[in-house]
Amino acid sequence: MSDIAAELAKLHTLKGADYSRQVERIALMGNFHPVEGETGIFSTGSESEDDYSNLLNAARKAVTHGYKVYILPNPSKTQSPDFIFERKGVYRIYELKTIQGSSSASNRLTDSTSQSNHVLLNMTTRYNGGLLAVQIRNYFEQNAHALEVLIFKGKVSLSIKRNFAFRKDFVRKFRKEYGK
Repeated sequence: MSDIAAELAKLHTLKGADYSRQVERIALMGNFHPVEGETGIFSTGSESEDDYSNLLNAARKAVTHGYKVYILPNPSKTQSPDFIFERKGVYRIYELKTIQGSSSASNRLTDSTSQSNHVLLNMTTRYNGGLLAVQIRNYFEQNAHALEVLIFKGKVSLSIKRNFAFRKDFVRKFRKEYGK
C-alpha cells in the first residue's frame, strides 16, 4: 500500500481535474477499513486521535445525507483535511469545524484556510443565522481558494457555494434556509 501521507501532500500542488483525481485515488488506495459498528464510514486507524469523536459524529451525519465518508489520518508533517466525502461518484475533501460557541464560526472558518477549499461546519449549538451568513461571506472574501461551506445543523444540510455567498440577497436567503 502506498503511503497516504505522501499522497495527501500531493494535494497541495495539484489543481482542477488533477486535484479531483488525486482525491479519488486517495479514497480508493486501500488504506481504509470500515469503522466497526458503522455503515458507510471508513478510517485508516485514526481512532486514537484526540478529535476522533467529533469526526465520527460529523461522519454519521454525512452518511444520513447520502455520503460515503473516509476519515483521513492526521500526518505530522503536512496539513491535511479531515474527510473525503463521496456521493454519486464525486469525491470531495472537507475540513471539519465543530461549532460549539455562539460566535465561534468566524475563527473556525479562518483556521481552515490552509487545509481544504471545502469546509464542513457541524453546528452543535444555536447560532444566529444573520451573523453566520456574514461570517461565511467574510470567509469567502478572505480566502480566494474557498469553494464551499457545508453546514450540518440537526438533520438539515446546507451547501453554500462561493458564488451564492456574493449575491446581494445571500444574507436574507441564507437566514431563511438556516432558520428551518
